[in-house]
Amino acid sequence: MSLAASLESLRKVDLADLDVNNLGSWPAPVRVITGILLLILVLFLGYHFHLKDLQSQLAQREAEEVTLKQQFTTKAFQAANLEAYQAQMVEMEESFGAMLRQLPSDTEVPGLLEDITRTGLGSGLEFEEIKLMPEVAQQFYIELPIKISVVGAYHDLATFVSGAASLPRIVTLHDFEIKPLSADSAAKLRMGITAKTYRYNDKGVQK
Repeated sequence: MSLAASLESLRKVDLADLDVNNLGSWPAPVRVITGILLLILVLFLGYHFHLKDLQSQLAQREAEEVTLKQQFTTKAFQAANLEAYQAQMVEMEESFGAMLRQLPSDTEVPGLLEDITRTGLGSGLEFEEIKLMPEVAQQFYIELPIKISVVGAYHDLATFVSGAASLPRIVTLHDFEIKPLSADSAAKLRMGITAKTYRYNDKGVQK
């Protein structure tokens, strides 16, 4: 059947006369067109419900592939530099150990007080008070405050502060207060200061 004849037969078809329960009785051109439409519908539904889901899974796998490649690159770099990291860790542990050795133990505190006293006297100062205050526990260390009151000239006070800060053990100075010793003596000054030293807090680390 030619195309012209098929089109002519389609014009003569009355859709109201078509029996959906008897597709075999439909004219051949109508059956062909209906089959094509059904095929298109099946392909569309297959794409929408199956292929679209496959594309979503593919996009997810591609994203996972990018992430895994990045992780592989990072781990490969770490593996290539493992020896350098280990050497750095050893160096950090040694530095940390050296810092801990600078923290006095309970038995070394009297010696530290002697060092502070000797530094003050060597600077030409007179001690009015040097007194241990209650400890203050922190997570990794314990503060040992020492209340100090000294009398001397301005330059002697400066020499004492510099000497105390240069002691072998870690000592920090806080709460400076400098006043004239008396209204008649401007050359003599009284300095109140809190020196803090530290010791390692083993209990804090174990927590």
